[in-house]
Amino acid sequence: MTSVLVFALAGVGLIVLGFYALLVQRHLLRKVLAFNVISSGIFLLLAGLARRAPGAEPDPVPQAMVLTGIVVAVAATALALAMIQALRAATGRTWLGDDGDEE
Repeated sequence: MTSVLVFALAGVGLIVLGFYALLVQRHLLRKVLAFNVISSGIFLLLAGLARRAPGAEPDPVPQAMVLTGIVVAVAATALALAMIQALRAATGRTWLGDDGDEE
């Protein structure tokens, strides 16, 4: 089993786990964390696929995409957390659902 296959399988596993949590969880902070797990899986998949042949130099384009994606993911996470905080200040809740639902 090559390292590319291990990275690819681990990345796909993280993506599937994140999508499951994104669909199941109602709490917004947990949804943000699930989104971060998905992005980590994508970064791992891209980093693993950057090395095409054993012993060859890794391709710098996927590595640059991963670094750019990490910066964008941090900014998106900060924005999502700020929006959750604003929602909590306005409504007093941090989960999705009807107005009458209690967690």
